[in-house]
Amino acid sequence: MDIAHALDGLDAHPWASVSHAYGPAEDLPGLLRALVAGGEQADEALAELYSCILHQGSVYTASADAVPYLARIAAAGCGTVEVLGLLGGLAESEGEWGGARDGEREGGGEGPPAPVRAAVVGQLPLLLPLLADGIAAVRQATAWAVGQTRAVEPALPALRRRWASETDPVVRGELLTALGRLDRSAAAAEAGPLLGEDTPAPLRLAAVLAGLDAGEPWTGAHHAAVLALLPADPVAADRYDLDRREPLRAITEELLLRETPADRDAAYALLDRALRDERREVRAEAVWAADHACQLSRSAPRRLLPALARLVADPDVVHLLGNLGPAAAEAAPGLAARAAQAEDGPADQALAALVLIAPRTAAPLLARALGRRPRALEAAAGQRAPADAPFPFDPELLAAVRVRLTAEQLGGNEHHQLFRLVRQWGRAAAPALPELCAALPHRPEAADAVAAVAVDGPAAERDRAAAALREVPGSVAAARALYDLTGDPETLLGALADRLAAGPYAVAEAARAAAGLGAEALSLAPALRAALSAGGVPDTSPVPDTSPVPDTSPVPDTSPVLEADLAVADALWRITGDAAEVVPILDGVLRRADDGAWFDRTAVRAARVAALLGPVARPLTARLDGLLADRVKAPAAVLALLAVTDGAALDRGRLAEAALCAAETGSDLRGAGEALAALGTTALDDGQRRRLADLAGRDRRIVGGCFAGAGIRDDEALRALLAAVAGG
Repeated sequence: MDIAHALDGLDAHPWASVSHAYGPAEDLPGLLRALVAGGEQADEALAELYSCILHQGSVYTASADAVPYLARIAAAGCGTVEVLGLLGGLAESEGEWGGARDGEREGGGEGPPAPVRAAVVGQLPLLLPLLADGIAAVRQATAWAVGQTRAVEPALPALRRRWASETDPVVRGELLTALGRLDRSAAAAEAGPLLGEDTPAPLRLAAVLAGLDAGEPWTGAHHAAVLALLPADPVAADRYDLDRREPLRAITEELLLRETPADRDAAYALLDRALRDERREVRAEAVWAADHACQLSRSAPRRLLPALARLVADPDVVHLLGNLGPAAAEAAPGLAARAAQAEDGPADQALAALVLIAPRTAAPLLARALGRRPRALEAAAGQRAPADAPFPFDPELLAAVRVRLTAEQLGGNEHHQLFRLVRQWGRAAAPALPELCAALPHRPEAADAVAAVAVDGPAAERDRAAAALREVPGSVAAARALYDLTGDPETLLGALADRLAAGPYAVAEAARAAAGLGAEALSLAPALRAALSAGGVPDTSPVPDTSPVPDTSPVPDTSPVLEADLAVADALWRITGDAAEVVPILDGVLRRADDGAWFDRTAVRAARVAALLGPVARPLTARLDGLLADRVKAPAAVLALLAVTDGAALDRGRLAEAALCAAETGSDLRGAGEALAALGTTALDDGQRRRLADLAGRDRRIVGGCFAGAGIRDDEALRALLAAVAGG
């Protein structure tokens, strides 16, 4: 291919009729020309092409149209390696943005390709000759791109021919990986003899992975090969499949996902050996893989703790142990010894983990160095701990907290964390009331702690706290605390009225506080109605309104706007109990929240409010039923439908299926557990009961949290709940 003809037809192509990540693709001709021009502008153009036609793994109609030009550019020798990498990424993508995904076929290969992958397949006559290029990097990139097409014909014969003659170990490794994508069993047969130490490391690693992908039994030869490759990250540095650039982690995951006792034993044996290795680089890879194993497998913490407990000097291990919480009790003595050391950074990290694992052991250690242990204070204040597990009261720690509250300068969020800690202790922290009251004028967020400490105290103490709270005008937190202490709502009502006239964040805060007052907030009902956005005001006109419409631009729907309207609906229900007013507002929130994924959580909360209304919210049945198809929203929809509709008319098996799917995919672990518990096993058929029992009893976690520690805790909580449901 002559570079002079690589861009033939570029200007005549209707680029404006196809789109990429940022809209119409009229800028693609300029980017493709810059790519051909070379130099810095080519580098910038390549980065722009990745961003617009392969944006975070998604492809678009313009992506397919760009493929022929990219293939010609690569075949002409212009930035060939880099362009082949882009073509391979385009072929790897699982479908167009908003389109169907390709389904894998047994034994490797794929069904009919999506349009972008099909476009790359169409260019194979140009790409396959590059498998014989004189530059090893070009041959490797070609093998990667060709393998991603999953095109058994004509790719597989060409890959086999090159495999028979290739001598470069890195290229051979990429070829073996590509062969595995098209014919797994044949690739595994080629891989078997390549596990020995006489095989170059890149090819040996590819052989291990090819056997795994083909479902081959894990043997002692595989175990020995992996251990001999460690540290394996450098071996994989030149691989194109980015998800396997950390081989030990990838191998551990593949073994655990096989979900057999033998494969779990194999994974743990690998990790145990690697965690005990004398080389720091090997241990670092092992710790990362062990962290991932604990997120995937319920048995991993128990199996790996003996090796992990020896490594409490490693910051990554300490963080992992903290995520495991009380299950890591075996490591508590080592962490306590490290937390007692003089070096603040490592001691603080160890103490933060100890707070989550053995809080009673941690409390006196935190007391002795409170001002120098910010991570540990954050953990004790509940930032990483479960909400239902308050940090235990300790008199020595309370004394240290009182001293810190009087310090002139506190770093970061220390004030907030101290207040949260005291609030957890409630009446036990009464000696700190003077310091809390003194902080109020410049730290109104201390109000909740003041109320928590004083509310059950003697009258004189409550009066002193109330007087201090009255000196903080305009603060909703102080007004709410004053109400909690005195039962007098006037100050709080005035503060809430002011907030209801502000922006959506303030409206949501004020409406939630008003909801807590119930009928005592009746005077706020007009202000709550006035705070609704234009989209939140129900249309009560009996006939279309033909009167002139003022030329005003309504506030667009955003998450804060919808959340404010939802909070107003909840407050009006709790205050007035007027379903005729509240149901249309909820209907509007649910309708508007259906416009995008950004509103998923708002829809979930709206369904929860609908459940609170009970049968009077029956007009919302169709909206709620529509949420069942979305796994994030389904659990809340199930609970709402159970609350608002006639039980005899419900298809409880369908509701159970929606809740089970949400649980199985980790979409809403806690909500799914609540929904299944509310339905009970009588709503499940035999197949659903077996799936429920599997969720409760299997080793693989239900992964749903964004943060490792939260995901592990949510899985354990759901497991216990599902076991109770299954047993009931």
